[in-house]
Amino acid sequence: MYCATRTLIERYTLPAMGNLWTDDYKLKTWLDVEIAVCEAQADLGYIPAEAVAEIKAKAKFDPQRVLEIEKEVKHDVIAFLTNVNEHVGDVGRYIHLGMTSSDMLDTALALQMVASLDVILTQLESVIQAIRFQAQQHRDTVMIGRSHGIHAEPITFGFKLAGWLAEMLRHRDRLSYLHNDIAVGKISGAVGTYANVDPQIEALTCQKLGLQPDCASTQVVSRDRHANFFNHLALLTASIERIAVEIRNLQRTDVLEVEEFFSKGQKGSSAMPHKRNPIRSERLTGMARLVRGYAVAALENVALWHERDISHSSVERVALPDACILTHFMLVETTDLVKSLLVYPDNMSRNLNIYGGVVFSQRVMLTLVEKGMKREEAYAIAQSCAHTAWNKPDGNFRAQIEQDPRVTALLTPEDITACFDPLHHLRNLDQIYQRLGI
Repeated sequence: MYCATRTLIERYTLPAMGNLWTDDYKLKTWLDVEIAVCEAQADLGYIPAEAVAEIKAKAKFDPQRVLEIEKEVKHDVIAFLTNVNEHVGDVGRYIHLGMTSSDMLDTALALQMVASLDVILTQLESVIQAIRFQAQQHRDTVMIGRSHGIHAEPITFGFKLAGWLAEMLRHRDRLSYLHNDIAVGKISGAVGTYANVDPQIEALTCQKLGLQPDCASTQVVSRDRHANFFNHLALLTASIERIAVEIRNLQRTDVLEVEEFFSKGQKGSSAMPHKRNPIRSERLTGMARLVRGYAVAALENVALWHERDISHSSVERVALPDACILTHFMLVETTDLVKSLLVYPDNMSRNLNIYGGVVFSQRVMLTLVEKGMKREEAYAIAQSCAHTAWNKPDGNFRAQIEQDPRVTALLTPEDITACFDPLHHLRNLDQIYQRLGI
């Protein structure tokens, strides 16, 4: 966890994602920014140090009182400052000196986003470890690989998990980089020109808060940064959806190679007692759609009028808490889903060998080519035998191959047996595991 965020979370003892988006936490970050600006003003000699000490000792707020004032003034920042000044008295004149509302709002929002990102990164690490463990456990659990939803060639379930792991590791790298992009504040005045505030105040304030000054703000921090944040969350949750959809497909009754854990007393249907539905994976699929929708809204927030309008504000008040809370919840659910996943190797073996091992058709074709047959002829033989066996109750590809004189003229029984050995397809998987450090 990053230092600035750790300080805020320890101070407010609000580690849960939902708590980072409460009104109380938001107002605490507002006050944090205002006090940091006052400290910077004092450090540079613009206001008395004694005044800052008094402000820090007396400054507090009441969320209900802020709302009460806001009903009258119709301005949330003015309502907040009015309430704080009710507590600090005369020295309150030094609070918000030379600032515009967005100086405080966008800087405080950066603190909330950074804190949220840290919680997400921590939970993402739990997902990574859960996938890594299962990939180790099922390194040699052979199953059929599928393309277009159709049986292709043998893989292992561990290999499938390794693909999930690689994707999550990329997300960890992306989100770690994203921290630098969103940990940005601005104390630059009404249109960003520092007309009534020294740029050094911005630099000192951001340093105190663990942020970097925006290099060229307007009245707001440009919303491309926020859109980038949303899009990273959308991409992460899209990967979670990929895992969820895969589990849903593998849990289908006619496949049943994996299954969500079904707890004692759990019910799958009010009408059908036999049902064991992949409800977690379905829920994750739906939630990913929501986060993607928020990413679209965030992209539309980038194009503000001139130096600023407030069309983005109403969107962010809904979208940021929802997207962060949804993403965190999806990570928590995914961690438990992967940890408790039921895996059925016997069913994987059954599905792999259906119709007498038609999925080994490429190996048969290539072995015939190696023995001197033209590729087109070898392909035609393998395809004909496979299609004869395909979708037949007694279909047996291997039997067809063993009975074809064109095949037996070139291949020994040992050659044919080798063609149907799934280990041939898995002999290079160690390289993938080594790349991932599994």
